[in-house]
Amino acid sequence: MTTALFVVSEEGYWGEECIEPLATLDEAGVDVTVATPTGNPPVVDERSVDPETVGEEISEKVLDYDQNDERLANPEPIATVEASDYDTVVFPGGHGTAWDINTDRHARQLLADAVAGDDGVALVVCHAVGILGFTHDDSGEYLVDGRNVTGFPNEWEDGIIDDNDLMPDGRKLPYLTEDEVIKAGGQWDAELDSEASVTVDGDLVTARGPESSTAAAQQLLAELGIETAA
Repeated sequence: MTTALFVVSEEGYWGEECIEPLATLDEAGVDVTVATPTGNPPVVDERSVDPETVGEEISEKVLDYDQNDERLANPEPIATVEASDYDTVVFPGGHGTAWDINTDRHARQLLADAVAGDDGVALVVCHAVGILGFTHDDSGEYLVDGRNVTGFPNEWEDGIIDDNDLMPDGRKLPYLTEDEVIKAGGQWDAELDSEASVTVDGDLVTARGPESSTAAAQQLLAELGIETAA
């Protein structure tokens, strides 16, 4: 059976970016394990379950998973899992990843190990793409250096953070995803003229944001060699 590890934020994951890939992999028969930095349940960003923001259908689906899924309720600590035990490692997005996942050494190692060699593949979504600004390969080079990637663009932060980079809840966003990935050598293109943006470069799959979640999940299944109904 194909296996997947979802590395999810305790500081605010974006609902659709986690649950859409999770549900898609469930439907394809993939065995999914959830991990968080401390082993405590991940926390959904309240904005991502606001029906007026995301629509009633997405809100209800995300809340159903968030409140009832045993994997989300009882995650593994990321320090206790190994990428080699899974066929893919998935990093859902959300601003919360900037405060825990992206700079966590165990999360970075999971990503590097998933992309290394010929066996694994990683999917990194939206703000979680910021982890590429902090992740090195075994030779000490940035993992993203020279790779084509997409992710949450600076332009979309307008209207979310203020002039001092403060979030609506008062937290200061420590960095911008696009800036850090470019500084690490990533070939950035968020394809702002496209409804969805998913980029594949070797064993690394990146996705721009919520509206790219479905396409990202389907692309991941293709990379895993799993056929789905047309």
